[in-house]
Amino acid sequence: MGKYRFEEEEHELFRKSLRKFLEKEAVPQYEKWEEDRIIPKSFWKRLGDMGFLCPQVEEEYGGLGADFRYAVIIGEEMERVGASLTGVGLHNDITVPYIEAYGSEEQKQRWLPGCVAGDHITAIAMTEPGAGSDLANLSTTAVRQGDNYIVNGQKTFITNGINSTLILVAVKTDPKADPKHKGISLLLVEEGTPGFTKGRKLNKVGLHAQDTSELYFEDCVVPAANLIGAENKGFTYLMEKLQQERLVVAIAAQTASEDMLEMTLDYVKSRKAFGKPISSFQNTQFKLVEMATEVEIGHSFLESLIEDHMAGKDIVSKVSMAKYWLTDTAKKISGECMQLHGGYGYMEEYKIARRFRDIPVAAIYAGSNEIMKTIVAKRMGL
Repeated sequence: MGKYRFEEEEHELFRKSLRKFLEKEAVPQYEKWEEDRIIPKSFWKRLGDMGFLCPQVEEEYGGLGADFRYAVIIGEEMERVGASLTGVGLHNDITVPYIEAYGSEEQKQRWLPGCVAGDHITAIAMTEPGAGSDLANLSTTAVRQGDNYIVNGQKTFITNGINSTLILVAVKTDPKADPKHKGISLLLVEEGTPGFTKGRKLNKVGLHAQDTSELYFEDCVVPAANLIGAENKGFTYLMEKLQQERLVVAIAAQTASEDMLEMTLDYVKSRKAFGKPISSFQNTQFKLVEMATEVEIGHSFLESLIEDHMAGKDIVSKVSMAKYWLTDTAKKISGECMQLHGGYGYMEEYKIARRFRDIPVAAIYAGSNEIMKTIVAKRMGL
């Protein structure tokens, strides 16, 4: 795909700089990271040193004060290397914005510079063993005692869980609230807090280098000063920020589709069967044309959504559509591209195999695709 129409010269230069950095610092190491099942903290520090972490943060806290277009570029370039770099987007575009939007001045000064520098790696802990998409029924509690909250509960499937030093935790501060979602608050829990432990690193089907873990809170003592925003307003904050989270997931899915199409086009032109390139067969051509059409439609839809999001418009319905459609499309394209690679597509040394196992979870996290359809249906008055 070509560049987005809203990209200007400074964005192109930023993309070139980031791509050059990743080709040197990430691409040669990626297979080892996949084998090790984690991306080293030293890479995060290098990202921070180069200005690739949280560029949107205001200059007074160490950031560049950059617009969302820079986030789009970082998301795309990370995804092109591999989906296991998704934790960077979670840090930049999902967790840190909560501190920016709802944190106090003291909290911003305390945490944002470290988030920009790579000294802090963030995670957001919403999902529990018994509560995924049904956030209102989460069971992790936070009871106020003097200047602290006493937190008890368990979280699971937490992206950046092992590497994280700062975790934004959704907790129940008012168990009697009616409706239930009005009793949820957000607490920032720091690594090393008494009563907080990280569980095992979860063994996933894909995203092997992306550290995902369980988190445990047993009489965990969190200072009340770590409350983000107002007590019992957490659900409102989550709803306000989910538009951007789902847009980020849609951008990654679109990028994966573009990458798979590109690698498959190259493959079918070089691979021969029955004395002819696979690309000369009508079935191959039709499949690739269908995929190219879906990729083109996705690119145009996403472009308009990014522009509307930057303009501050409410695009919850369209972002929900994009999140489910683009992730489902990427799943379909991964299967079609693997098929066109033949037996080689099932070999780990071919990137399409990794794409095939990395893609499916995008239809589950950030709100399952079924939830996306429920949101759209509700907004259609159904």
